[in-house]
Amino acid sequence: MTVSPDDVKAAARAIAGSVIETPTVHSPKLSDLLGAHIALKLENLHYTASFKERGALNCLLGLDEARRAAGVIAMSAGNHAQAVAHHARRLGIAATIVMPRNTPFQKVANTEALGATVILEGDDLAGSAAVAAREVEARGLVLVHPYEDPRVIAGQGTVALEMLQAVPDLDVLAVPVGGGGLIAGCIVAARAINPDIEIVGVQAARCPAMLAAVGGTDPEIRTDTLAEGIAVKRPGRIARAIVAGSGTDILLVEEGEIESAIMLLAEAEKLVAEGAGAAALAAILAHPDRFAGRRVGAVVSGGNIDPRLLAGVLMRGLVRLGRLVRLRVEIQDLPGSLAGLTSAVGRLGGDIVEVEHQRWFHDVPARKTLVDLLVEVRSPGQADRLVDGLTEQGYAVGRRGSTSEMR
Repeated sequence: MTVSPDDVKAAARAIAGSVIETPTVHSPKLSDLLGAHIALKLENLHYTASFKERGALNCLLGLDEARRAAGVIAMSAGNHAQAVAHHARRLGIAATIVMPRNTPFQKVANTEALGATVILEGDDLAGSAAVAAREVEARGLVLVHPYEDPRVIAGQGTVALEMLQAVPDLDVLAVPVGGGGLIAGCIVAARAINPDIEIVGVQAARCPAMLAAVGGTDPEIRTDTLAEGIAVKRPGRIARAIVAGSGTDILLVEEGEIESAIMLLAEAEKLVAEGAGAAALAAILAHPDRFAGRRVGAVVSGGNIDPRLLAGVLMRGLVRLGRLVRLRVEIQDLPGSLAGLTSAVGRLGGDIVEVEHQRWFHDVPARKTLVDLLVEVRSPGQADRLVDGLTEQGYAVGRRGSTSEMR
């Protein structure tokens, strides 16, 4: 089985009008920051917030009436699940989705809300795949595989087709890689338009399965990554063959780099991206020399991130940037002392986010008390000025989470 440029073009015609043509937008802020011309393909703007709608719909449209009547089943960590559920409901096809037990709650709830029956089984996608195979055998359902299907790969290839229609002179495409359907489709489509374009795959360093498969190595493969949407232990055979035969490089990104990319997309572009969706930008952040001065298309593949996780990533980002600091201040245990401290912090430009006033559980004199403050500042330099200013006013202050001592 293989996928041709004509297959991708046929998929584009088939899904037109049912799947939106997402914008490819130039980001001046990211371009200035990274020293490259950055164009973002906003696949997080689909109805189900993921590129997966393209391949799922193209596959469903290829089913005859008998197979539609039998119903479909898919295994997915979330995005393919929602894509299949959404378009199956539109087409009047019953859908069952097998999802790993550790799938984020939001993705499970979204899939059920789209009318699918959800089975939570398997420790990872491979475990869910075994359950799906069992259901196919027992119930005669039709499997809509997330990446090991030429029609799915062709559908995903429409991402690159649209990008190069919007920005024909791109030098390089950065594409997240999990099972490989997206990058395989993009390779087929992009190289047919521009044989010289460079395509770079991006994987989480914890789960470098495609890199291992095409390189013949055997690293540890873990799925406990923020980019759970691309945490696939065994990439598809069709995709693996396309990637291996194309000379495509695969870059690895660490968890902190993925977090930084999520925060940067939120702050600079006001875009919500899940870990997998931010992976392409994470690679540009991690390897700036590789992309400097070039016209780079980065696929923001999805935006399905749990709100609580997103909040945690953004707050951790503020800490990493030195814009959120924890201070411990010793004050007199007298009326008005706490008010005096908070007023002093405000005058010095700090915005108190949290305060804990503790009299009994610290080793301080009976007439003293410790106050822990979580303070937002504009920059690390302002944090230093805040500490210096409080010290000059006679407070004994130190930073929590560092080796700074009271002074």
